Amino acid sequence: MSKIEVDAIDKQSGSTLTLGGSGTAVTLACGATQTGFGRSGSVNWDTTPKTATFTGVSGNGYFVNTTAGVVTANLPASPSAGDIMAVVDYAGTADTNNITVGRNGSNINGAASDTTISKENSGATFVYVDGTQGWKFTETANIDDITLTPAFVVGSGGTITCCGNYKIHTFTGPGTFTVSCAGNALGSNSVDYLVIAGGAGGGLKRAGGGGAGGFRESVPSPAAWTASPLAASNGALPVSAQSYPIVVGAGGTGGTANNPVCSAATTPNEPGAASSFSTISSAGGGKGGGTGTPDGSGQPGGSGGGGFTGTPIFPTSTPVNAGTGNTPPVSPAQGTNGGAGLFPYSPGQGGGGGGAGAAGNPANNSGSPGSTDGKGGDGVATSITASPVTRAGGGGGGSRPNGYQGQGGTGGGGRGSNNQSAPWGSNEDGENGTVNTGSGGGGSGDVASSSGGAGGSGLVVIRYKFQ
Repeated sequence: MSKIEVDAIDKQSGSTLTLGGSGTAVTLACGATQTGFGRSGSVNWDTTPKTATFTGVSGNGYFVNTTAGVVTANLPASPSAGDIMAVVDYAGTADTNNITVGRNGSNINGAASDTTISKENSGATFVYVDGTQGWKFTETANIDDITLTPAFVVGSGGTITCCGNYKIHTFTGPGTFTVSCAGNALGSNSVDYLVIAGGAGGGLKRAGGGGAGGFRESVPSPAAWTASPLAASNGALPVSAQSYPIVVGAGGTGGTANNPVCSAATTPNEPGAASSFSTISSAGGGKGGGTGTPDGSGQPGGSGGGGFTGTPIFPTSTPVNAGTGNTPPVSPAQGTNGGAGLFPYSPGQGGGGGGAGAAGNPANNSGSPGSTDGKGGDGVATSITASPVTRAGGGGGGSRPNGYQGQGGTGGGGRGSNNQSAPWGSNEDGENGTVNTGSGGGGSGDVASSSGGAGGSGLVVIRYKFQ
């Protein structure tokens, strides 16, 4: 045998260097390595069948024997682009005892889920591409029988309850929804939501009721629970493994005054604060009109505030408008308009604040006990928390002496103040909206020292399939 020892072999001219002749194998010696040739997409096969869980090495192919039971073949951890590994059923038993290909921290075909080889004599070659797609199938036998294992969203945060196959996270205050597993399409990879903003405070002095906070909900199709009429069908949000800040809006304070003659507002009422989760934001309720608003009109918001019942401190030509709901606009609408006030006035009440399901009722001088004059708009019911609950009602308008206050809208709206005793009436305040319903507060009555009710705080609920 001849032996040639050189440091380099090159060709004096031309661009092709040929090693060996036709039919001659060029072999690297045992222990020798090559560089610069690159990988052709093939693997070096380990011909000793694997019968128990193992972690593969890039560049190798493995025969997996599942005769005795399921075997997991883990892909290499912390792979680099171009890494390659292959797996093949050795004994034709993968249909009985599947081969699980473990992702080992990386995606497979873009999903954070393991893969299952479930047909006899099937196999697959995996090439790592990048952090988004992870490992991709490049060569497969019986590809239809190589499927992703169902994976489900795993999350934490808030108060957690379950309803059948669904997990429910309820946030009554600010917090964080943390997703540790984003799941996949065969299990779950998105979440539905209910986001309600804070309701507004009722206005001061025969004032309009506060508007409810914006109400936004999504529901699967087909529906997995009885949702509100405002729910967006198929509006679920896709999630990834990360933390999502949760904002739960506070209710607005009611207007207050301490001078029984001039009605000056020492503390104007306030709108509700917005609530949010991921890309969904609900607007706070619009505050009820009264002596604390520029012209006595209700203000815009998730649902609009009601207008006040006129008083000489405003010009007679000033319109007493209702606040506009669904501001800013979203689809489906997050709320409704408030009810208009009155000018001139006699016994009556301010307009009702808008609710999620119905506009606030306008003021009416002929109001009577049990009437709907100045009533806050009704809220809407949803069973996203497993049983039906109505939320986001508008606040009722506050009354003049000898008048009748507006009732709060269903779902937690506060009723307006009732001042029926002349000359100044009782000192009854507008009722607060119910906490964590996003409902509006009731407007104050004709007594300057009485107050409007505060709006109810908001709520965020997240629901998803976990098994």
